Formats: sequence, C-alpha cells, structure tokens
Amino acid sequence: MADEIEWMRLTAEELRARAAADALVIIPVASLEQHGPHMATGVDIILATAVAHQTAHRLGGPVIVTPCVWTGLAEHHMEFGGTVTLDYESFAGVLRGIVRSAARHGFRRVMLLNGHGGNAEAVAVAAGEFSVAFGISVAAATYWHAAPEVIAPLLERQPGLMHACEAETSLMLHLQPSSVRTERLPEAHGPHSTRVEGQPTGLALRRSFKAISPSGVIGDARVATAEKGERLLDAIATRMAELLRNPKLWG
Repeated sequence: MADEIEWMRLTAEELRARAAADALVIIPVASLEQHGPHMATGVDIILATAVAHQTAHRLGGPVIVTPCVWTGLAEHHMEFGGTVTLDYESFAGVLRGIVRSAARHGFRRVMLLNGHGGNAEAVAVAAGEFSVAFGISVAAATYWHAAPEVIAPLLERQPGLMHACEAETSLMLHLQPSSVRTERLPEAHGPHSTRVEGQPTGLALRRSFKAISPSGVIGDARVATAEKGERLLDAIATRMAELLRNPKLWG
C-alpha cells in the first residue's frame, strides 16, 4: 500500500509507519452550500478533495489525505437555502480535533487545504493556533489564493476563481458533470466581485450573497468547459505540490 494516499484506506499499523516516515497530512476543508441555479451544493467538497488528492499524487514521498471536512462557515449563503453552516467555535473545534489526533499519532506536518472562500481567514488563524498548541507545523491555504498565477491564464472572462463561476463550473464539468445542470448555464452569471464600489480588498465585510448576486453566482459560468476544468485541476495541483515540496516551509 505504499502508493495509497487516503487515510481511510490505510490500516492503523500502516498509518503509524507513515507517521514514523514524517508523512505530510493534507486535510481538505470545504462547505456544503448553494452554487447558483446550475450546480449541486457539494461543489466545494468535490473540488477540495480532488485538489488534495491530485496534489498528494504529484508530491510523491510520504503523504496522506484525510476525508474532507465537509462543512464550514457559510452564513453568507444561507438565504438561498441548501446550505449548512457552523459557527467559528464549532468549525475550529472540528479542525482542532482532527489535527490533535494526527499529532498524537506522531505526525509532525499538517496542511489545511481549503476549498471555500468563507473559511479562508478561519483556517489561517486555526493553523497558527494549532502549531503552537500541538508543537507541530500546521500550514493553511485556500487553493486559488495560493496559486492564482496558474488559474488566471486558463480563464476567458474572469481574472481568477470566484464562486459557481467559469473556473468552478469547468472543474465540475471535468470531475462530476452529473452535478452540473447544463440547461441552466445561461442563467449562471453575476457580478465579478463581492465588494461594493470603493471597498478595497483589505477591508473585510461579509454580506449575504443574495444581496450581491440574485443568481448566487460571482463570475460567469457560461463559458465553462470540461477541457478547461481538466487543465485547471492539473495546473492547481502541480503548483500546490511545488509549494508544499519546499523544505523551507516546514523548517
């Protein structure tokens, strides 16, 4: 089972051996929420898991991927329905329990690989807290924030990955086309920002997506294709593996 990357497919003995070999533990983190009129609610779960798995395969060496943390901070999507959200304490508590368990088993390097924008600040704060609390190296990143330079060149109408957009819809057409209602794609577009005019990127103010975009989409999914999704996944996973392979990152 040397090539197996999924924690849940390994035995306890095999996991102890991975810990002894200083395996990196990747924890995909996501959300269950509305994704416009054209996509099922599990988009972030599917994409975070796929990016984590593909990153692990490209990393080589000892690496393990846990099952996805499927719910996070999604209050800003609740008005649409179809969404599950936690408060910060509950979300951080789930992550803390998973990372603490890994640390108790001897793992010394953990990556919180986030696939939902609403979790971005929270996973960064949690990673710093856990590093101190458990005495191990815990990193965190939202994948499109970590690799924007490989995403932008592959998109036609957007400067980067947004929400239920050209990028996410293309990735879903590649990974799970049954979750895309293609007949609704003509409706799948909205503003290209969640910020009001004059609000800089450094000023945070979370507001309901329904007030920003009646469709629930940020960006333009109408030009999404499966081929574009395949290229996006390859580019993102390749770049994430490059970043995580850096020995300076882990001290």
